[in-house]
Amino acid sequence: MFKPPRVAACSCGQLTAQVTGDPVRISICHCLACQRRTGSVFGQQARFRRDGVVLSGVSTTWVRTGDEGSSATFHFCPTCGATVYYEPGGLDEFLAIPVGAFADPTFPTPTVSVYEERMHAWVVPPADAEHYA
Repeated sequence: MFKPPRVAACSCGQLTAQVTGDPVRISICHCLACQRRTGSVFGQQARFRRDGVVLSGVSTTWVRTGDEGSSATFHFCPTCGATVYYEPGGLDEFLAIPVGAFADPTFPTPTVSVYEERMHAWVVPPADAEHYA
């Protein structure tokens, strides 16, 4: 069965990522950096194979080094500031896309939840997800 591609976009539509195929991982992260970056209580992202993503538009980048030393290069729109994708350090064959950039309530459920020790008390991740403190 043919599945149409999904399109993630910034708020003004200038920067997009069109994906084909299913994500290889969908996760939520409760770390403080993701909370600050998203302005929400967690970040949610879907990881796709880079060869299944077509990028369009101009992005500005920012590199963040995580608690354990790994880095990620975030690509956001220089006009509206919305993050559309990021490159996880050491995982060159993948791109991660914030699930909210798809603006698609039918997007699949997260299967991984990380940094749960920093999770807000009222957040309830999917029970069948992998859980990491």
